[in-house]
Amino acid sequence: MADDVQCREEEYSKLEGLRINLDRGGKVDEEGGEDGGGGFGFSLCFWIYLSGSARPSSVILKQRNCESEEEAPFLVLNEENKLILLPLMLIHKEAPSSENPFPWTDMLHTAAEVDCPLEKWFHVGCQVAEKYMRLHVDGKLVGEKSLTPLSSNQCQEDMKKITLIGNDGNLGGYIYQVQVLPISASISDQFVKNPPVKLSLDNSCILDGVEEGGDGVWSIVGGKASCRRNFSLEVVLLDAFGRSVHREMEVIASLLYADSGTPVEKTRDDAEAPLLTSCDGLEYPCTDRPVMLLRGHATFKLKISQLSSKCDNRLFRVCFHTSHSQRYPFLEAYSCPIRCISRNRSNRTLGFGKRVSTTVLLDEIHSLKGSDGLQAIRDVYGNGHSKASNQCVSKCSPPSKRCKVEDDRSTKVVVANGISEQTPRKSQEVRMNNLEGTDSGPSDSESTDLKDSDSGWSRESIVSDVTIFRYCLEGAFERSMLLKELIASASNEDIASFANQVSLYSGCSHHRNQILISKQLVQEGDETWISISRNKQRALWIDTIPEINKKFVTIANSSSRPLSGQDLEILRGIAGCGDELSREEFDRMWYWLYPVAFALSKDQVNKIWQCLSPKWIEGFITREEAESAFKGPGALQKAGTFVLRFPTSRSWPHPDAGSLVVTYVGTDSFIHHKLLSLDHRGWDSRLLQDLLLEEPELSQLGRVIRQRNTCCTAEVFTY
Repeated sequence: MADDVQCREEEYSKLEGLRINLDRGGKVDEEGGEDGGGGFGFSLCFWIYLSGSARPSSVILKQRNCESEEEAPFLVLNEENKLILLPLMLIHKEAPSSENPFPWTDMLHTAAEVDCPLEKWFHVGCQVAEKYMRLHVDGKLVGEKSLTPLSSNQCQEDMKKITLIGNDGNLGGYIYQVQVLPISASISDQFVKNPPVKLSLDNSCILDGVEEGGDGVWSIVGGKASCRRNFSLEVVLLDAFGRSVHREMEVIASLLYADSGTPVEKTRDDAEAPLLTSCDGLEYPCTDRPVMLLRGHATFKLKISQLSSKCDNRLFRVCFHTSHSQRYPFLEAYSCPIRCISRNRSNRTLGFGKRVSTTVLLDEIHSLKGSDGLQAIRDVYGNGHSKASNQCVSKCSPPSKRCKVEDDRSTKVVVANGISEQTPRKSQEVRMNNLEGTDSGPSDSESTDLKDSDSGWSRESIVSDVTIFRYCLEGAFERSMLLKELIASASNEDIASFANQVSLYSGCSHHRNQILISKQLVQEGDETWISISRNKQRALWIDTIPEINKKFVTIANSSSRPLSGQDLEILRGIAGCGDELSREEFDRMWYWLYPVAFALSKDQVNKIWQCLSPKWIEGFITREEAESAFKGPGALQKAGTFVLRFPTSRSWPHPDAGSLVVTYVGTDSFIHHKLLSLDHRGWDSRLLQDLLLEEPELSQLGRVIRQRNTCCTAEVFTY
C-alpha cells in the first residue's frame, strides 16, 4: 500500500483515495500451496462500506500499469449488483483491456452469487495467483476461476508494476484495514480480526413517548414547555458481526427535516433549540450535551420544541453522530420520520375512547379494594413467587376472556373462547383512538373527576401527586430512580396505592406489574450482587453464572429448564460486559432477567417454557436472530411460521418488561413482531399454545437453530 494512505487498525478512509501497491506477493506451487516453485500471487483483504447511492455497473478497484498508465477494471459491481473479480493485466492472458473494458460479463471473471449489500460493512478477499483467482465475501469462498499466465519468468516483477486504485468518486464508499498478504494467508482468519463498527438506532429499544403509525411515521408530543413530553431512544455501536463494541465515544443528537436532511432551525418567535435533552430537571440544547457511549450503548432522553404544524407540516428525523470532526455515514444513525404534535386538551372527540379505557381501569382498581390486592403484594414479598402468581391471576383483576397481542401499529386480540364479539373491537378502537389523539392519557379534568369519584379506595398515601405525575411522564431511567426511592421507605400498601394511581393516570395498566415487583426485584438484585461480587467492585462473569442460574430457576419455578449457554450469552450481551462484570452491568442484566423470570412463573407461560418437544419458547433470542432464521439461506419461511421470544430491549420498569413477542411471517411476505401482553388476567382452561394456533396469522411453530458460524436457520413444526 502506498505511504499516503495507510489503513491502521482504527483508521477509515474514503474509497476514492485508496492506492495499493502489489509488492507483497508470495511464491505458490501448482496446488496453491506456498514455496513450490509454481509462480507468485497475493491476497488482498479489506472491509468496505458502500453508500446507499451506489449503483450497479460501477468500478470499485481498477488496476493501473505504472509504466504505461494503462488502466482496466479489477473489482466491480455488475449490472445485477453482484461483485465481480477480473484477471490481472501483465499477468494473465484473460485480463481485460483498457480499450474495451465493458461489459464485464463478456470477459473471464468470477462473481459472487448474492447481491452486494449497501450501507453495511462487508469483507472482501481477493486471492490472485498466476494460474487462478479466488473471490471471498465475509470469509467465504464465493467464486474461483483458472487462468493462463502470460510469462512465468517475469510474473513477480510485472506484478510490482501494477497499482490498484479506488473508485474516482462516482461510487461513494469507505474502506477499513486494507492488507496485502502472501497468497498463502487465510482470508477467513483476516475476516474475524478487528471488524469495523457502525452506529445504529436500536428500533426494538424505543422506550417511552413514541407512537408509531401504520405509515411508519412516529408521533411525538412536542411544542411549548408545558405540553411537550420526553421520549427516549437508544443508539448502539456494533461491529460488523452485530456485537456491541466497548468503546468510549461521545454521540450528539440533532433534529433534521426528513425530506431534505437539513437542520431544523430556531424560529423567530422561539428562543429554544429545536431538540432538547433533560438533565437534573433542566433542559439543554442537545448539541451542547453529548452523551457518552457506555459499553457500546447510549440512551437519549429528548424533547422537541418545534411542531410539524408550524413547519409547513414537514416531518423531522433525529440524527445521531459521533463528535469526531470527520463525519462518516457509518457513524451516523437516523430515527424514523417524526410528526411532532401538540397535546390538545380541549379536544373532546376522543372522550368516549378514554372513558372506556379509564372505566376498565376503575373496575380493576375497585377489585383491589379491601384486602385482596394487598394480600397479593404480601404474597409476592413474603411467600414466594408461585403463590403470588396465582393470587395475581385470580384476584388482582377481573376475569377476562382475552389476552391482547399488541403491535407497534395495531392491536391484535387472541380470543380464548373463540368468541370475538364486540369486546376485542372496542379494545382496538380505544387503542386506535389513543394513537390518533395527541394525549395518551386523560385530560386534567377527566383525571380529576375520576380521582374524586374514587377517593375512597385508597388511604392517605405518603406518595404525592407530583411523584405520580413525574412517574407517568418521565423515561425508564427516571422511573427506576423514583421506584428505588419509594420502596426504601414506603409500605406495601403505599406501593400498591402508587401502582394503581400510576395505572389510572397513565392509562396503561401494565405499569402496575412493574411497580408491584419493584421491592422484590431490588432486594433480590442486591443480595445476588453481594453473593457473586463478595463485596468487590467487579466479579468474573464465569463466577456469576451459577448464582444467576440458581436465581432464575427459583424465580421462574423452572427446575427442569435452567438457563442454557446461549441464554447466558444473551444475558452477557444485555449486560454489555466482557470477562468481568461491574455492578452497573449486573443491574442492566438483572432488570431484564427478573421480569422475564417472574413472567415465566405464571402457570400458562411456565407450561410452554417447560415444554421442550416441541420447544415453544426458544430461550433468549434476539430480534435479529429470529429474522435471520426466517430468512434463511434461501427464500423466506412459509407464511404463518412463528416463534415466541422475549424482547431484549424491554427492561424494568418498562411496562412491557417480561412480555413475550410473537415473531412471524405474514401473508404479505414480511416479518412481523407483535407483543403478547401478559397482564396477569385470568385465562380459560385451554393452553396458550392452542390460543395462539387459533389465530389466522399463526399456523405453524418455527424453531431457531443456531449454527457454529452464528447464523440461524429455522425448522418448522406443523400442527
